[in-house]
Amino acid sequence: MKITREFIERIPKTDLHVHLDGSVRLNTILELAEEQGIELPGDPQTEEELAKSINMGAICEDLTDYLKAFDVTLRVMQTEEALYRIAFELGEDAARENVRYMEVRYSPLLHTRNGLSYPVIVEAVAEGLREAKRQYGLMSGQIICGIRHMTPESSLRMAELCVAFKNRAVVGFDLAGAEANNPAKDYREAFYLVRNNNVNLTIHAGEAYGPESIHQAIHLAGAQRIGHGTRLREDGDLLNYVNDRRIPLEVCLTSNVQTRATKSFESHPLPFYMSYGLRCTLNTDNRLVTDTTMTEEIWRAVQYYDLNIGDLRKLMIDGFKSSFMPYRKTRSVTAQAAAEFDSVVRQFEESTGESAITDPSVAQEIAFQQATANSRTPQVYSVAPEDRGYTLRERNSSSDNKRGSDDSDDDSEEKTAVTEEVSQAE
Repeated sequence: MKITREFIERIPKTDLHVHLDGSVRLNTILELAEEQGIELPGDPQTEEELAKSINMGAICEDLTDYLKAFDVTLRVMQTEEALYRIAFELGEDAARENVRYMEVRYSPLLHTRNGLSYPVIVEAVAEGLREAKRQYGLMSGQIICGIRHMTPESSLRMAELCVAFKNRAVVGFDLAGAEANNPAKDYREAFYLVRNNNVNLTIHAGEAYGPESIHQAIHLAGAQRIGHGTRLREDGDLLNYVNDRRIPLEVCLTSNVQTRATKSFESHPLPFYMSYGLRCTLNTDNRLVTDTTMTEEIWRAVQYYDLNIGDLRKLMIDGFKSSFMPYRKTRSVTAQAAAEFDSVVRQFEESTGESAITDPSVAQEIAFQQATANSRTPQVYSVAPEDRGYTLRERNSSSDNKRGSDDSDDDSEEKTAVTEEVSQAE
């Protein structure tokens, strides 16, 4: 059975790694700037001008260059009303493409320019997400971020805030920001506080720095998930440790290409990780800056790695299983999602008259051949011409040079748990 965009849109999805300040609608930025009397850099007047000014969907020089766009979004995210609206709209956008569970991360440190207190910030975001749940049924949670390029003391304050709001909209703690020259070991106190209070922990690691960063995140900080983990493949011992202990990776395909964490889609380690058995989740990272959705992320994975129905089911299940929801809720929600996924497959089989390949079989060798065929020349995307309308593009390039613009026991448990009642989640 051929996998279509319609099929991807209809299947249940998660988004465990999405930044609030990187996922604002273009029109919302312009409207909030006008309402608040804020002049944006370059004074963009249209959505097209604004998109260009923040390099939306463009390949950046590196992660630091990529992060410059947040200076624009953060300017309009300094009031309760703005935070509420942006959180709700993010939930609305996710729900409309059938994302069932989402974990939204951000740092209240970055929203205090107008004097908002940390609790007021958290409550404003929480209420926006609650409204998205009321209207669309979206389950969600907040992840509070410490910032690497700010003082360790400020991240400790965020850890304290996270502990205070544990079980009150907040589901975890993260360390984000510029990874190079800001090692996780400098934030020991914050990590100790959240671990000592049984708070979930995920850390950005292995995106803009090597596997040493992942090693620190796991062994020094005690991370239960790894944000990105793109460079994990460089350390075989650590890779096996992550695999054996089922530590999930929050993979952000398009973002990794945009920040040059990987050279191309073809050379991304996702197909290798999946075929090796690692628990991988697909995520958007920043819907605005990267110009993507969960549907787009899955579609690109299908196009580049020739994923089949079984591969997508595995990715979907790993997304729900890796969430920071309580175990019993995770189990019941995962079971329902698996049943819904299988139902959608049956509907498409009946409508197309084709059978789905349900055994996971990631085309690792194909991806490897594409990535290494000729290391001296630009990569050629392995998609048909009509599929090359991706928004990723080389900055300042002309239009004609745009680029191609689990565990078996766990699975059986999910199948037997399909009839469990799904509890309400937030």
